Amino acid sequence: MATRATHVICTAAELPPGSRKIVDIGGRSIGVFNVGGELFAIRNSCPHQGAPLCQGTIGGTMLPSDPHEYVYGLQDRLLRCPWHGWEIDIATGSPRWNHARGRARTYRAAVEDGQVVVEV
Repeated sequence: MATRATHVICTAAELPPGSRKIVDIGGRSIGVFNVGGELFAIRNSCPHQGAPLCQGTIGGTMLPSDPHEYVYGLQDRLLRCPWHGWEIDIATGSPRWNHARGRARTYRAAVEDGQVVVEV
């Protein structure tokens, strides 16, 4: 079993809510996002065709609801691939729609002693 290592990315002040930082950790490009004070880290590669996923836009989407009712959700949790618009949940790495190509790899991100860290 591989050992996981914790990597310091930046200070917490350098990644305020609404921001992102794309870093290289051991040859892996990883995007670290601060969404309303909650941190997420995801591999910077779209499972569809390998696009730089973390350069895409962030938003939400319409959720299943009753006829003539519109429910918006997943605010600031969906990362849209800049090449083809695939929507990936940055918390889980799962595509919004059930695609056969799988999910994007996610990593644990947190603030520890005032530093943003990612566990790879």
